[in-house]
Amino acid sequence: MIVGVPREIKDNEFRVSMVPAGVRSLVEAGHRVIVQAGAGEGSGIGDDEYGRAGAEVVRTGEEVYRRAELLVKVKEPGPEECGRLREGQILFTFLHLAPVPDLTKRLLGSGVTGIAYETIEAPDGSLPLLTPMSEIAGRMAIQIGASYLEKTRGGAGILLSGVPGVAPANVVIIGGGTVGTNAAKIALGFGARVTILERSAPRMRYLDDVFGGKVTTVMSNRYNVEELAPGADLLVGAVLIHGAAAPKLVTREAVSKMRRGSVIVDVSVDQGGCVETIHPTTHSEPTYLLEGVVHYGVANMPGAVPRTSTFALTNVTLPYVLNLARLGLREAVLSDPGLRSGVNVHRGRVTHRAVADSQEMTAARIEELL
Repeated sequence: MIVGVPREIKDNEFRVSMVPAGVRSLVEAGHRVIVQAGAGEGSGIGDDEYGRAGAEVVRTGEEVYRRAELLVKVKEPGPEECGRLREGQILFTFLHLAPVPDLTKRLLGSGVTGIAYETIEAPDGSLPLLTPMSEIAGRMAIQIGASYLEKTRGGAGILLSGVPGVAPANVVIIGGGTVGTNAAKIALGFGARVTILERSAPRMRYLDDVFGGKVTTVMSNRYNVEELAPGADLLVGAVLIHGAAAPKLVTREAVSKMRRGSVIVDVSVDQGGCVETIHPTTHSEPTYLLEGVVHYGVANMPGAVPRTSTFALTNVTLPYVLNLARLGLREAVLSDPGLRSGVNVHRGRVTHRAVADSQEMTAARIEELL
C-alpha cells in the first residue's frame, strides 16, 4: 500500500503524523511511504531523516494526495485538502465531525473513507488514540490558564498558588476523565484549590483516592455547575462524549457571573465546547474577551508542543496504520471492532451513530457497506 504523510496546514499546527521509525516499519513490511517536504520540520524531524528511513520525500501536498491510498494526518482536512480527496482513499486522522456538518458534507462528497482517531475504542471502551493528546491538553490547560490570569495578558492578576497570607486560585474542572485528571495534577502542583465536577460516582471515588483527598469532587449536574462555575478563577472544560458534540453545561449567564479577568480554557472546543460562550480560536489569535472573561478556545492545543505531541501520538497510531496497510480496509475493519468504531464516513455515508445523531442524519452500518 502507498501511505501518504502530508504537511499539516492548520494554523500553527506543528505536529506530523508519522516519525521516521514508523516509516521504517512500513517500508520493512513492504509498503511505500510518501512524505511531503517539510512535514516534520515543526517537530524537529528533517526530510533527510525520513529519506534515510526509506520514505520518498516529495515537494507538494498535491502529489501526496494524488498518489496515496492511505493518508495519515494529524488534524482534519481543510476545504482545499478535501478537494484533493477521492473515492477509495482512506483518511486516517482526528476528525471531530459532530459539531462541523460542513466538513462532514465535504467528506461525504469526496467518497473517502474517514477513520477518526478520537472514536477508535480499546476493548475496555477507552479511546487509545485520543488519550495521549488528552493528557497533553489537560496539562497544558493549566499552564495556559495560569499565564492568562496574569494582568498583562488580560487576566485578573491572580497567581494560581497564592502566597502565605493570600489564598490560592480556585480552579474548577468540568469532567473527570483524562483531560480533567491531568489538568488536576498540574493545578495541584501549582498549589491551586481544585474542584472537579464529574457525573460518574465510581470515577469520583477513583479521583478522590488517586489525589488523596486533595481535590474536591462534586456531582456534575446543572445546579452544581451553575453554583460553582461563577466562583472559578480558572475554569477548564474537560467534557467528552464519544464522537458526539459536547453538551453546553456552562451557560452564558454563569459566565456573566464570573470575576472580571477570570479565564476559561475549554479543551472540549474541538467537539463544540461545553461552555456556551466558547468558539474555536487559533494559536495566532488564541483568546477573546466576553462578559469580562478571557476565553481560550484553541482546538489543537497539543500542536504548540509538537515534539512531545508527535511522538506521543505516533506511538499509538502506528499499529493501526500497519494493520490497515497490511490487511486493507475491509479486512482490517471487520477484524477489529475498535477500528470499526473509528470509521465515521465511508463512500458517501455517515457510519458513526454519534456523528449522525449530532447532525440529524441516519447512520449506516459499515459492515453492510464494505
